[in-house]
Amino acid sequence: MGEIDGGTDFDALRRAMAENSEQPEGPARNARAEQLLAEAERLNIPLAVIEALGHQLKVYNYSSEKDRMFVPFARLLRLWDERPEDFDEYEAHSLHWVFKWVTAGMLDQPHIPLASIEKWLGEMERRYRLAGHSERAVRSAEFSVAAHVGDLERAERAYGAWLAADRDRMADCHACELHGQGTWQVRRGRDEDALGLWRPVLEGEYSCAHEPHTVLASSLAPLLRLGRPDEARAHHLRGFRLVRPMESMRGAYADHVEFCALTGNEARGLELLAQRPAYFTDTGQPRSRLDFMAVVTLLTDRLTELGFGERQVPGPAGRSWTARELAAHARAEALELAGRFDERNGTSYVGDRVRARMAQRPLVDRLPLGVRTARTTPRPVVPPPAPEESAVPGQPDLSALLTEARRASDTLQPHALEAWAAVARAAEGTALDARDRAEIADHEAMAQGPEGIALFERAAALYAEAGDPGEALAARARGAYFRALTGEVDEALATVAALYDEALALYAEDATGVRQTASVVMSRARILMRRVHEGTEGTAGREVRAAAERAVLEVLALVDGRAGDDIRLAARAAEARTMLAELAGESGDVERTADLFRQAAAEYVGAGLPWFAVEYEVQIAALAHQLGDAAGAERALRAALEHGGPYVEPAGRAQLHLQLAEVLGLRDEVVEAAEQALEAAHWADEAGESATLGAWARHQLGGFLLRRGRCAEAAEVLESVLPDLSAETHGDGAVVQARWWLGDCLSELGEHREAAGHRLRAAEIARHWPEQQDHATLAHLAAESLSNAGLLEEADQAYARAGELWRSLGNPHFLVRSLRARGWLALRGEAGAEGARELMTEAVLACERARESAADPAVREQLSAELGNTHRQFGDLLARSAAEEDEGEGGLIQDAYEAAVAQLDRASAVFGTLGAQGLHGRTGAELAAGRLAAELGRRAEAVARARVVLAACEGADDTDETVQERRAEAARMLRLDRAGD
Repeated sequence: MGEIDGGTDFDALRRAMAENSEQPEGPARNARAEQLLAEAERLNIPLAVIEALGHQLKVYNYSSEKDRMFVPFARLLRLWDERPEDFDEYEAHSLHWVFKWVTAGMLDQPHIPLASIEKWLGEMERRYRLAGHSERAVRSAEFSVAAHVGDLERAERAYGAWLAADRDRMADCHACELHGQGTWQVRRGRDEDALGLWRPVLEGEYSCAHEPHTVLASSLAPLLRLGRPDEARAHHLRGFRLVRPMESMRGAYADHVEFCALTGNEARGLELLAQRPAYFTDTGQPRSRLDFMAVVTLLTDRLTELGFGERQVPGPAGRSWTARELAAHARAEALELAGRFDERNGTSYVGDRVRARMAQRPLVDRLPLGVRTARTTPRPVVPPPAPEESAVPGQPDLSALLTEARRASDTLQPHALEAWAAVARAAEGTALDARDRAEIADHEAMAQGPEGIALFERAAALYAEAGDPGEALAARARGAYFRALTGEVDEALATVAALYDEALALYAEDATGVRQTASVVMSRARILMRRVHEGTEGTAGREVRAAAERAVLEVLALVDGRAGDDIRLAARAAEARTMLAELAGESGDVERTADLFRQAAAEYVGAGLPWFAVEYEVQIAALAHQLGDAAGAERALRAALEHGGPYVEPAGRAQLHLQLAEVLGLRDEVVEAAEQALEAAHWADEAGESATLGAWARHQLGGFLLRRGRCAEAAEVLESVLPDLSAETHGDGAVVQARWWLGDCLSELGEHREAAGHRLRAAEIARHWPEQQDHATLAHLAAESLSNAGLLEEADQAYARAGELWRSLGNPHFLVRSLRARGWLALRGEAGAEGARELMTEAVLACERARESAADPAVREQLSAELGNTHRQFGDLLARSAAEEDEGEGGLIQDAYEAAVAQLDRASAVFGTLGAQGLHGRTGAELAAGRLAAELGRRAEAVARARVVLAACEGADDTDETVQERRAEAARMLRLDRAGD
């Protein structure tokens, strides 16, 4: 903006200062304030200079250049002392108000002596007393000084005096006072008391320009310490969104960085540092810089401790930084600043607190936030049981390793193959007997899969050498199954058929055991199931399935009742049950399939192998969903998560949590659905699938948070997911839905321009869909946002686009609503009252035509209600346009009022046709017409309308709040009659 028009217009100066106040905090706004002060000085109007100095002081205070506010304040104070009559009431009040800012600002500057601050505090007290103000603000300022230097006894006295003094116009707002009081409770170790004090601010009862921003930030560490991480996460997502655009809130920003360092979200902490590079070097408020550098130290020390000391991190401009280098730099800066404060204060209090802050330990291992962030902490693993100590220090004991490997494989532990791999490494160069070598080769073959088929033959030869022909047959049968996995099913079947005959013969002669025989019989059944999975049709397919079923039943006949404590045999029975389930599924028997899977899962759990049940619980959940049994699906998914425990890979856990979230969402259990989606996002990140599976989870999480009314959190999550969502990977429906939800969130948060942007982008994608309902709805919503953002022309275009879509879809309700909205926009814009009337007339005609052509009585009734609302809004619009007419146009104003009354009468008549359903609409229109009649001086008509309303409300529900309001207003209108007697 350039100079004030003509250089002499005080009103233009005020408008310019008001416009500058709305600009983002920062150097540009400060520079404009300096320019406006120069303009004010050229006006030669003392009050103009006073207001410009006040404006300059305020923008400095709410920026990173707080140290510059002392000069305009000193000048204002001198002007007050010399010519107080030049100040109007508002500027006199403002001058005394900013005393508090100056006192606090002095504390923030270590070069200002403590004696000067105490002198200034006395000056503040003297001037407040002279002006007749309460000492509440003075005692609050005294408390700040004492608390800062660590004079706890004086701070407690001042704190009590602050709360005891009367609140007056000089007291800080309720929100700011409660923040300060809660912060003191935290410092004294009373976290619960602090949160109690902050509750009214957190719940929206009190707010201001910087609250609940700072309360949300200050509450993070107390909530973590009290074991309330879910609330802390919510406060971080909600609060960071508030402080992010505000340059002056470096201290609160530091609290959010600290939160990341204390919750295992170090990578997000680095993202926060990258968003505010100037915070490393801005010197206008040393105390907030001290806070910031302290938490930078905390964060980068933590990264170094975790092994990421050489990682590149954001830091002061001009060079690259590793985490270790930045930690050293930030620590030195923080301690140097703390030393300057302590030297000024004559205590070690600031330094002690800073050192304690930098030395904090994490309060939780990792708190998932829902937003996408790379993991920096090592992924937890479930270690296998450690073998016994080796006789040779530093060397694993081969005997102990063999014992553990056999235990793991006999009990089918998830780490069994790793245990045998450890045996193989330890056995290199060692002479082992044939049995040991056979088992090593057998398990190495299993680990290699189809690539290890030759190793199965070697293992079989070694088993035979060791005198175990049954295990030799089992090893060769396992090799045949892996051959079937490569596609050689016929060859595998031929091989296993011969092995099957040999195994049964040995078993009949008691030359081998049931375990070895069951292994061969199971391998044969598995191979036959592979043939089933090839999907042969017709008679041949039925024969394949029948052969497989006979083979599976042979497994069950062999092992059922013989397992005892043998976990392997119990697992064979359970696996056979899953095969029968698959065969039932092939025949289309969904209920039998689910029942067999449930039996198998129960058998695995009963055998102490719950991790094997996970896959089948997932199958049960899918079948339950197919059967419309949401509760059954939920039970199965919960069981899968419980049974999988730490053994399910992160991607699998993410899938389970996401499926459970979707089931819960369908059941409208949105609180837990959001929790499960959050877990899904966390495990997807762990699996390295943030951009794919993680995006799905965050997408769902954002929707659930929106349904819970937690719009700020939902917006953070949805903004985080948008870069990962793509039509190619997730489908354009997911992209549209995410932007739709985000638009809804931003609209609730009052960020209308941004909401419009997302809704328009979503509408542009939906424009290409065959079904245009979503396109129309999004265009309509975008128009609402544009209107709320004050972008009238763009809003009108969007409503026009939506209206045409509603017309093509045969939706007269929303066509009429779009026309009404355009009418109101026209009244605010260049088209004016005449354009507004034309659009409202078109809305009335469109509604009347739709009502006349509607054959369904219910639809006609709905359109009657829409028509009544349209006449009502038309009347309101005409009344508004009359009120905004030039005072010299008395005849035009009366004509507009008369036209408005006519529309309201039509509204009342239409609502009257709806009986009880139209009561509120009818009585509202009558009262609105009565108010206009009173404006026109037609008192008798107003009274008559009031009596109509009271008569209409006779017998209505007395608990209906609208009825109560209508009766009360009608009664007030009746008093017009008595007042005129």
